[in-house]
Amino acid sequence: MHIDNSAVSTSPLILRDSTSADVPACGEIYREAVRNGTGTFELDEPDDTEMGKRRDAILAQGLPWLVAERGGQVLGYAYANQFRPRRAYRFCVEDSIYLAPAARGQGAGKLLLVELIARCERLGIRQMLAVIGDAENAGSISVHKSCGFEHTGTFAAAGWKFEHWLDVVMMQRRLGTGADTTPVEREDMQ
Repeated sequence: MHIDNSAVSTSPLILRDSTSADVPACGEIYREAVRNGTGTFELDEPDDTEMGKRRDAILAQGLPWLVAERGGQVLGYAYANQFRPRRAYRFCVEDSIYLAPAARGQGAGKLLLVELIARCERLGIRQMLAVIGDAENAGSISVHKSCGFEHTGTFAAAGWKFEHWLDVVMMQRRLGTGADTTPVEREDMQ
């Protein structure tokens, strides 16, 4: 995917719900992260069909999948997914944010995360977790910290990618009233 940098720098950034038409762009952004980055520990690049299935599964849970675009080009995306499949985790989500290389360091990741937090709070989600691949991922750690996430632990040498061990950093942010009150069930969580 080629991003026109002139459009990237001059047009306003738009955050919106993703559509099925965004799947190829999201797929290419993610495949680049698989090939070249340690933000994901996935080793095999998923095709667009698989990316579409993943997006559909998120939306089927009533959770958000957002994109950031500028000048008609998708620069990044973010989504929330239930942290684990067991029902007791239904008020806890994990966030994921991926940006095209040309969009990194320009604030799009933070804007996506802020909007994702707001959407999840409106849904009654009480905790958001960040499972950050690679303890050296200073950009992701910094963005999460700036949005109120706190470091909750590190899994040392949890992944093996690019012929070396990688740590996983865990961060957490309370949403809404957090654990102070009883949560309200959503129909799509039943």
